[in-house]
Amino acid sequence: MVHEELLEQCKTGSQKAQLEIYKLYYQAMYNTCLHIIRNEAEAEDIMQEAFLKAFSLLPKVNIQESFGGWLKKIVINKSLDALRKRKVHFEQVDNIQDKVEESQLWEETSETVNEKIVRVKRALNQLPDKYRTVLSLNLIEGYDHDEISGILGITASTSRAQLSRGKQKLLQLLN
Repeated sequence: MVHEELLEQCKTGSQKAQLEIYKLYYQAMYNTCLHIIRNEAEAEDIMQEAFLKAFSLLPKVNIQESFGGWLKKIVINKSLDALRKRKVHFEQVDNIQDKVEESQLWEETSETVNEKIVRVKRALNQLPDKYRTVLSLNLIEGYDHDEISGILGITASTSRAQLSRGKQKLLQLLN
């Protein structure tokens, strides 16, 4: 691990080391949370809870992966818990073929790249939580359908279907 010494100090309760780790990981974890939650204040609260949980668990667990990956799982789970509190239910569906090509999102237009990014972000924020969450986990965070199914407690086929439907809805919003 890259920050082993700091993490060892965190295990002993060093607030200075915890602050350093927080500074190193905050922005990436906040962005992950914000992609799922879509509310800056709530994302900030979830971040605080996630770091507190991580620091409290750190002395008790043996992290076999990178600290950042472990922390990201905590952040995602906390974010999903917040969505569940909003009573978002991830529907179970049968296999559906993925009908939307990712390349369709970037058809040639006179828009600049920055304008396209702004449009896509706005459209993503308009998607229902179940679609936006799967899209974010897959396209932005890089999780595959098996990993998403484990995180969300849905089948891999449901993940694929929600990704497909989310892409379709995203294209509708972009057009």
